[in-house]
Amino acid sequence: MLKIATIAWGGPDVAAGVEFWTAALDYVAAAEPDIDWVLLRPRDGEGVQLAIDQKQSDHQRRHHMDLYSDDQQAEVDRLIALGATPVEWEYPVDADYIVLADPNGNNFCVVQV
Repeated sequence: MLKIATIAWGGPDVAAGVEFWTAALDYVAAAEPDIDWVLLRPRDGEGVQLAIDQKQSDHQRRHHMDLYSDDQQAEVDRLIALGATPVEWEYPVDADYIVLADPNGNNFCVVQV
C-alpha cells in the first residue's frame, strides 16, 4: 500500500518558500536548509512533509495543493498577509475554493469544508 509522505514543491527562492510555508502550515525544517533544498515537516511530527526544491524554470508548474479550512476567508486573509497572492481564476458558480499563489508562483487552493 502506498501513502503520500512528501510533496515536492519547486520554485526559484527556497528561503521565500520556507518562510511562507512554515508560517502557513505551522511546519518546521526537518534539518538545516540547504541553499537549494529543504524538507519541512509538521511541527508535531505527524503528517505529510513538504520538500522545497530550487527550480529556475519559468514553465507553468503542474501541481497544486488543496488546503482545507472551516473558516476559508480568515485563512485566505492570513495567507495573503504572509505573502500569498490571489490568482485570477474562472470559478464555477458553486466553487468552494479560492486559488492563491505562494511567493514562488505555485498555485494552491483554500477549500471551505
